[in-house]
Amino acid sequence: MKRVLIVGSGGAGKSAFARRLASELNLPLIHLDAHYWLPNWTEPTKNAWSTTVARLLSEDAWVMDGNYGGTLERRIAACDTVVFLDMPRLLCLWRVLRRWWQYRGHVRPDIGAEGCKERLDLSFVWWILTYPDTRRPALMQQLDATRGAKRVVVLSSKREVEDFLSSLSESPEVDLVYPRPPSASMLANLPDIVDTASSGP
Repeated sequence: MKRVLIVGSGGAGKSAFARRLASELNLPLIHLDAHYWLPNWTEPTKNAWSTTVARLLSEDAWVMDGNYGGTLERRIAACDTVVFLDMPRLLCLWRVLRRWWQYRGHVRPDIGAEGCKERLDLSFVWWILTYPDTRRPALMQQLDATRGAKRVVVLSSKREVEDFLSSLSESPEVDLVYPRPPSASMLANLPDIVDTASSGP
């Protein structure tokens, strides 16, 4: 696991998760927001951004977080592992509101560009609230299509995030099928359930 891409809704915890994962795996950390935004929330040209993404992807190893749908296909092709933080929309919204309050009037560390003070508008709130209905289905289709060729990890709660990171501390080469199927010991402890209507004589 040397090229890890982290995606998810705004407020899903991508940046914080990326920092912890990069530290755990001892890999370079790339916050795409820090490379995308120019001073005062100025967007780069499409060609300039494409060049930047190509440069970042050419590195041998990284943990990269960010959405930016226009380059997602290229980034998925370049990575060996995709982590989708599939968090509840209200949790994402709460985190964004908390982040805005924490950094209001200041530039977040994972943005960095001068003049990009923390901001929050209704269009971003709406994007978060509608993400599970408008963005998630297409993303899941894209990830399902890569299973086998790429490791795909879907984490849907804070507990799953913690369990996943803990499993890496035990073994960085852990099987990344996650959430994990029940183990043999777990199944052994389940009570026998017999459907008498369908069982034979």
